[in-house]
Amino acid sequence: MVPSFVSLCAQRLVSDHSLSPRWLGCVPRELYCPLLEAALLQRRPLAIGELVQRWPERTLCLGRGLLPSSGQGQGLYSRLCVQALLLAVVKGLGDPRCALRVLDLCGVQCERGAGDTPESDSMGGWSLTLALCSAVLQARGSEAVGVAGTKLRRGGSLGEGEWKRGLARGLEGEMGGEGKRERGLGVGAEGEKEKGALRHPETGRERKRGYTRLMEMDSEREHATAVDVRADLFVNSRSWERVRAALTAGGPLRLQCRELRVEAMPATSIVTMLSLLPRPGLQGLDLRYSNLGVDGLALLIPALAPFPELRSLRLHYCNLDLRRHQPGQEVELCKIARGLGALGSLRRLSMTALRLSGHLRLLLSSLSQPLEVLELPYFSLTPADLSYLSCSPHVSSLQRLDLSENRLGEEALPSLCRLLHQASGSLLHLSLCGCGLTDGQLEMLRPCLTRCQALRTLGLALNPLSQAGVFSLVRVATAISSLQLLLYPQPLESYQPGLPHTPSSYQLMEWPLEEEDGVLGATQAELERCLQERGRTDLLVTSDLLTYSSIDNPE
Repeated sequence: MVPSFVSLCAQRLVSDHSLSPRWLGCVPRELYCPLLEAALLQRRPLAIGELVQRWPERTLCLGRGLLPSSGQGQGLYSRLCVQALLLAVVKGLGDPRCALRVLDLCGVQCERGAGDTPESDSMGGWSLTLALCSAVLQARGSEAVGVAGTKLRRGGSLGEGEWKRGLARGLEGEMGGEGKRERGLGVGAEGEKEKGALRHPETGRERKRGYTRLMEMDSEREHATAVDVRADLFVNSRSWERVRAALTAGGPLRLQCRELRVEAMPATSIVTMLSLLPRPGLQGLDLRYSNLGVDGLALLIPALAPFPELRSLRLHYCNLDLRRHQPGQEVELCKIARGLGALGSLRRLSMTALRLSGHLRLLLSSLSQPLEVLELPYFSLTPADLSYLSCSPHVSSLQRLDLSENRLGEEALPSLCRLLHQASGSLLHLSLCGCGLTDGQLEMLRPCLTRCQALRTLGLALNPLSQAGVFSLVRVATAISSLQLLLYPQPLESYQPGLPHTPSSYQLMEWPLEEEDGVLGATQAELERCLQERGRTDLLVTSDLLTYSSIDNPE
């Protein structure tokens, strides 16, 4: 996109820091946004700090919409720029030139952890969370008002007692100098007696009035200078103590969370963290690699009820496996189901490797609203689970459905066909990777797949299809006019000899392939010819799992 004239001028201004004293004092407020955009694009931390410290608007949103002309998406901001911005926010507290009250950093972090690698300049979610917590704690220790504001603008820090002593000194003038007049009453023994008789009762009342006024000014000061910091938080067992300190610190920076991602933490710590988060604002919870078990999940899910805006709940590898029966697990499952039913805004539910075979009806029937996204990879689905899902209230609202790595035998195909038929009007993304589908089963699914004319992505990798089955799949894909991406499996003929007759997805992933100029090369050439014949050169056809994952689910 061609940059505008304003953008070009802004880039020229921020490129030379020695020029900033000439224009900072006279720049109009409507140019702050282009100037900050230019400073972020050119990675000018000094210019970022000076602009943010004087920010004229109440809101600064970096993650979603403040800089519309950049068009760069996530991962735009370097680590140094984000650190400079946070430091400027802390220094701007109490500065009359700064009107900032809401700092929105949701989506600023680099996704997939790329920002946390040494070779990356972007700030990842884990690093950003620690930086935010440090800023909150720093602001708590350097609250700016009166003399405190002067010290803070000089880069110093101020303790709680110091700024209160400064306020108390300022109260003398407010009380009309009564204490000074009292100290001038009389001399000698009689004067001392008179002074004592008059001063002590009055001083007690003045002390009480002064203390009350001090508390009122404290409240007014904190309310006037408070900045709400909204962000996506990434927390694990190593960062939990720092996050807890920031959430309980109080002070002028108030941390709020839109999306919370938690890894490798016990259920009790997660529940404690949820109790510390501000009630409105939390829209998504992503739990990964936490050894929760059924008991831990039964403790955690009901703790989500106080968050009315929670739309997404993702549970990945939480060590649940109900194939091994344990006493009392049915009671705990009922608690989980009731907890899910209390989430009135829930639209996305992901349960990866929970292995809750035969309990899908119990979990989903309690939901008050239909789901738009349902992801059940490695769930160990049974035919009864699929039968319920195909007739459930959710099926006609589903936009994304992931049934990967669930073995779908002949007995499950009628329910799967009915499910696809019912969801054909709304389904945008479908993944059936690693489901053990053969050529014959794919042929049975062919009419149902063709009906899904709203589909944009279709994943069928790691299924034991022959070369003829792959070609049939591509013909189905070309008949879906809205389809943009197809992930197909490597044909069985492309593997080296010795592959089992009914291979698992793991075997298909690990078994060595033949040379690329053999069956693989012929398959790719035939696929390209098929796409050209059917006029679907816009359709991306790939067998690369990484390519499919990055396009189909960029989160």
